[in-house]
Amino acid sequence: MTQRRLFFIHGAGGYADDGPLAEALAAALDATLDMPRFSDDDMSIEAWARPIRERLEGLDADDHVVAHSFGATVLMHVFAEARLAPRSAVLLAMPNWGPDGWDIPQYVFPGTGSLLPSVHHCVDDDVVPVEHLDLNAAFLPSAPVHRHPVGGHQFDGLADVLAAELNTAENR
Repeated sequence: MTQRRLFFIHGAGGYADDGPLAEALAAALDATLDMPRFSDDDMSIEAWARPIRERLEGLDADDHVVAHSFGATVLMHVFAEARLAPRSAVLLAMPNWGPDGWDIPQYVFPGTGSLLPSVHHCVDDDVVPVEHLDLNAAFLPSAPVHRHPVGGHQFDGLADVLAAELNTAENR
């Protein structure tokens, strides 16, 4: 049997900061980590979406997808294309780009396509305010929403909790 993969999409400028979470999550899932470095210079949706699409095309049905912060935003844009969707995905600390969030129209995601991801946020996130979770939950009313009391923007100490959610989502 081939070992499952964890495709982890880091946040903006977060390759190094997201590494420990990605590694802990891969270990908790007993999965091989696939965490490519995305551009810090070109923050356009397409610059990030192109390599995400390529990676998604290579995933098996049992592989896991986790996206953090800006990476979750781009993943939602890719899902809206409805061409590629893994069986399950987890979105961590996803900003809301609408008028009640950070109000940057170019990043507002158009829809979810065929995938219903689970959405996680920590109350003590000091980068993306937890209010963004409520805005995103309103946009994704059927999505499982998880509000963690602690863990900060990097979900410190929550790899096992997130791994359990991935394993549960896989069986939905």
